[in-house]
Amino acid sequence: MATKPIFTFRRAEINDIPAVREMIQELADFENMSDGPKLTEKDLIRDAGLDGGQELCHIFVLELQSEEQPTAVTIGYSVCFYSYSTWQGKSYFLEDIYVRPAYRRLGAGTYLFRSVAAKAKEYGCLRLDFHVLGWNPARKFYNRMGAVDMTESEEWLYYRLNAEQIEKLANEL
Repeated sequence: MATKPIFTFRRAEINDIPAVREMIQELADFENMSDGPKLTEKDLIRDAGLDGGQELCHIFVLELQSEEQPTAVTIGYSVCFYSYSTWQGKSYFLEDIYVRPAYRRLGAGTYLFRSVAAKAKEYGCLRLDFHVLGWNPARKFYNRMGAVDMTESEEWLYYRLNAEQIEKLANEL
């Protein structure tokens, strides 16, 4: 009989970044956007402030231990950052959340998502925002966790300008 898994959620350290970068690529592959990730390990280290510089994002890892797996293994990650709501103030944005397929159905995703929510609370945030691809089956999971689809409920649409569009607009000043 398998023992209950023991999950550990913690801030990533420099030595975690190769596994995080690998999982970012796994997520991109799953999303059929294999050419999407352009960030290097060095970029992630810099942007998470792990080199002593400005912290632009929080990178967390999820580890698993059990009797069958006594040495902790990194099985998931999340990347978050502060955002701001003119209605509610300080908010937390969940950019990525991922659990490796071999470790799903153990409660890892629930633990990881709840841990991110707990961090948002700890940091004094009144909202946790994130976006999900329309075809992603994880939408059912987020609904079970109590998330509200803002596209359905309030007709909020998600827009983006890429670097080329930003450049064009900036040059039109």
